[in-house]
Amino acid sequence: MGSIKYAIVLLLVCIGMHVQGQTKMSDSLLTADDGTRLFVKKSGNGPICIFIHGGPGAWSKSFEELKGKNLETNLSMVYYDERGCGRSEKSASGDYSLERMVKDIDLIRKHYGAKKVYLMSHSFGGILAFNYALKHPDHVKGLILANSTLNMGYSIESQIHYINSILKTDFTVPDSTSASLMSKFFEAKKMLSQEDLNYKILSDNKANIELVDEIDSQNPGDFDFAKHVFSIDDYWQDYTPLTAQVKLPVLIITGKKDHSIGENHYLSFHFKNGKVRKINGGHILYYENNQEFISSIFDFIKETKQNPS
Repeated sequence: MGSIKYAIVLLLVCIGMHVQGQTKMSDSLLTADDGTRLFVKKSGNGPICIFIHGGPGAWSKSFEELKGKNLETNLSMVYYDERGCGRSEKSASGDYSLERMVKDIDLIRKHYGAKKVYLMSHSFGGILAFNYALKHPDHVKGLILANSTLNMGYSIESQIHYINSILKTDFTVPDSTSASLMSKFFEAKKMLSQEDLNYKILSDNKANIELVDEIDSQNPGDFDFAKHVFSIDDYWQDYTPLTAQVKLPVLIITGKKDHSIGENHYLSFHFKNGKVRKINGGHILYYENNQEFISSIFDFIKETKQNPS
């Protein structure tokens, strides 16, 4: 019996060593200077790439589990949940400002001892990633904007217009405050939900969204960031005019049917060193068209290595 136990233990040790030989993985909670603990997970091999999720108020696990982790063959992926989201704590100071979120990203970079990192954003995360790159260009090897918005108001308006096209409704887009825009947005979304068509904002394939929802149902957060974000002016700024100031390499991955941020939103970007990849699919290209999504990123990484900025 003792020899059997020893054999099992030895087998588990060997398996562990084999897995570690393939990929390096670690989870931790980083404590920010205001006492907030942030969930981070690093997995993979290669240069560090920090993934910045959307929502606002979502988490990184759905991206990781729905084939985002295929990037780990060539990148050391850092999945982190923004403060007030997912497995991270809500802000101890109550601070959810854009400046605070940028500071958190820099904390993560420093934690892993990286002079430069790749930043990859999805959806609303584009606003955070872009502002980090704008403030700390010397710490960014390349910026990857995957289905990312740089103008939240524009993207919400695009969703309202798309809902009108689906339901044959006439929800008017207000010209005034973010509060009135969100009120109209929630009104339109409610009607879309009543028709069981909510999934169409993200993907034409309902099964794709059911998978996302299944993972997101495990989200332990209380969505504290989401409760605050819509009342913070910085998140409503149109950052597209500032894209001309960014000189570092940028990869823009856009879905031909991304109705969440607007399928033509990328046309308002003016990066000096930007490259656009239009991929068949909607707002979750990392799952809908994973092979092309991954290859686009790996090509970009290869190019930035050959031509460092």
